[in-house]
This record gives sequence, structure tokens and C-alpha cells, in this order.
Amino acid sequence: MASSIFILTVVFLLISRSHAQPTCATQKFTNNERYDRCIDLPELGSYLHWSLDVAKDKVDIVFIAPPATPGGWVSWAINPTGDGMVGSQSLIAYAAANGSMVVDTYNVSSYGAVVKGKLDFDVTDMKADNSDGVMRIFATVELPEKGQTVVNQVWQVGGSVTDGGVPVRHDFQPGNLGSKGSLDLLSGEISGGGNRNSKTKKRNIHGILNAVSWGILFPVGIMIARYLRAFPAADPAWFYLHGSLQVSAYAIGVAGWGTGMKLGSESKGVKYFVHRNIGIALFCLATLQVLALFLRPKVGHKFRFYWNIYHHGTGYAVITLGILNVFKGLEILSPSSKWKLAYITIISSLGIIAFVLEAFTWIVVFKRKSVKVTKPNGDARRQSSAA
Repeated sequence: MASSIFILTVVFLLISRSHAQPTCATQKFTNNERYDRCIDLPELGSYLHWSLDVAKDKVDIVFIAPPATPGGWVSWAINPTGDGMVGSQSLIAYAAANGSMVVDTYNVSSYGAVVKGKLDFDVTDMKADNSDGVMRIFATVELPEKGQTVVNQVWQVGGSVTDGGVPVRHDFQPGNLGSKGSLDLLSGEISGGGNRNSKTKKRNIHGILNAVSWGILFPVGIMIARYLRAFPAADPAWFYLHGSLQVSAYAIGVAGWGTGMKLGSESKGVKYFVHRNIGIALFCLATLQVLALFLRPKVGHKFRFYWNIYHHGTGYAVITLGILNVFKGLEILSPSSKWKLAYITIISSLGIIAFVLEAFTWIVVFKRKSVKVTKPNGDARRQSSAA
């Protein structure tokens, strides 16, 4: 009985999922036009319908996508010279101030502000509409080369348009960065999408390495030095444990930092200035912190006081910047909410443990001070009675 209920539940969920996620084959147009082929594009919830006229080197297209916000824009483009945004010949649709839909052509020459202008090939019968939360671009496009049947396509969505009708730069999330690839107009096969999968993997590796190093291991290492050293029985084990954790965290952090720098060099036009600058500061401070192991004066040395200030100050700065940058990275990666919740849970648990240990450590310190104060009086009483 239980297995039957389970199977029925799975079937119900699969049916619900299929209805919740429409495909291009289910889409219809108000003018009842039909197109020879259609595909569900792999990013941004977008679709493309088209009919190819081989004899005339023309293709009738309908691009369908939800804008990033209700006041946003959608775009479909062919790039005759590359596989990315730069060089793409774009059709961009948006809602004008009076509510009517506008579709214009843009020759995208850089990652800066796009400029309206004539394309390198002819486009006719352009129009657009907006209903049911999606925008549609209709057009007849003359293919850039005679006999061409494979094109590099780029599609995109944005969140707003200026008063002058200029689309504002789109987000640089994985979906936005992966919305490109080649399209075979004869077979309907799509491929490419840049190296999104590779970059996404590198971004995830970068995030995991930095979260583990700056966001977890460094705080744990400092907690060990802060609280275990209060117990004489833990000496010198706390020092070696503290040192090994900090060196390990530094090695992992440098690997994450290097991956981030590599990603930055490969992502022209994609800049996360605050996250990058905090990462550079972290690398420099953590390097100073590791060097402190080799520059540590002996206890009682005249420079030991200044070394303590330098070592403790740098350590707490690394913790603060590390945790801050982990959250900055989570904002950029936008992973499933469970990952952010998991990190919040870990760092909150460490905070609670540190609070409890801090209170316990101060109790131990005060008890030791009270013992030191009472010992001379006890010695005096013993001497007096002996006399």
C-alpha cells in the first residue's frame, strides 16, 4: 500500500512538473502563424521558433523570453564574427513609456552601453508584443552569408530601460553568461554556450575553497589559540594545532584566490570590484599572518608585545574580511538557498561556541588571579603560626 502511494505521488509530481514547464511545441501565436522548427533554449527560460528559406538566405524568427523585470527588455542576436556578446547584431524589444512595444536593432561593439544602429545584414518585418509575462520578437532576418545554415546566436534579458530607450546592462549571473551558442537552422541542434559549464565549475570551486579557508578554518584556528591556551595541559599542543590549521587555511585560500584571479582574467567586462578588492586584501593580510609564525620572538623578548599586537590584529582582520567576502561571493554565485543557510548555520554555531568559551575562559582567568592573591596571605598565616 505504501509503495503504491509513493508511486502515485511520483507520477503526480512528474505530471505536475511537465505542466508547469511548457515547451516551445505548446506555444501558439495570435496570428496563427506556424514555424517549421522550435527549440527550448537552455538558459533564461527562453524559446526560439523559426522557418528557414534556403533559396532566399532568410529566416523568419520568433524569440520568446520573460524580461528580468516587468519593465525590462529581451534580445536575440546573431554574431557573425564570434560566439559572444561583442560583435553581435541584436534585436532588442522593450515597452515604451506609453506602454507600446518597441523593437530596435543594435550593433554591439563592446560591453559598454549599446548603441542603436543598422545591422550588418537586413532585418525586416520587425515587431514585438508583451503578454502573459513574456515578450516576443518577430522578424525576418537575412543571413550574413550566402548558403549559411549554422549561426552563432546570443540571447539575453535585462531589467530596465533608460528614459531615452537605451537598455541597461543585464546581470552577469551564470544563466546570462551561458546564453549563447551555435544553432543549426536545418537540424535544430544547438551546441556551445561558450564554456559556461567549465566556468561554472571553476566558480563553484573558487567559492568552496574560499568558504572553507577564510570562512571556516581561519576562525576555527583562531578559536583554538584563543581558548585552548588557557589550559596548561593543552600546551604546546594548542600551538601546533593552531599553526597547522592556519597554514592549511592559507594554502587552501591561496588556491581559491588564484582560481578567482584566473576567472577574472577570463571574464572580460565582468567585474566584481568589492569582492575582488577584499580578496586581494585577504591574501596580503593572510600572507603577513603566516609570516608571523617565522617572525615570532620568544616569550619575554622586548618585541614580543608589538608582535602580539600585529599578530592578533591581522588575525581578526582576516576573520572579518573573510566572512564578509564569503557572503559577497554567495551573492555573486546565487546558489541554492540551502548553501547560504548551511554557511550561516556553521558560522553562527562557531559564534555561539566562541561566546560560551569566552565566558568560560574569563572565569578560569579570574579564578587563577584570585588564587594568586590569596596565596601570599596563606603563606603569611603559616609563617605567623610557626613563629
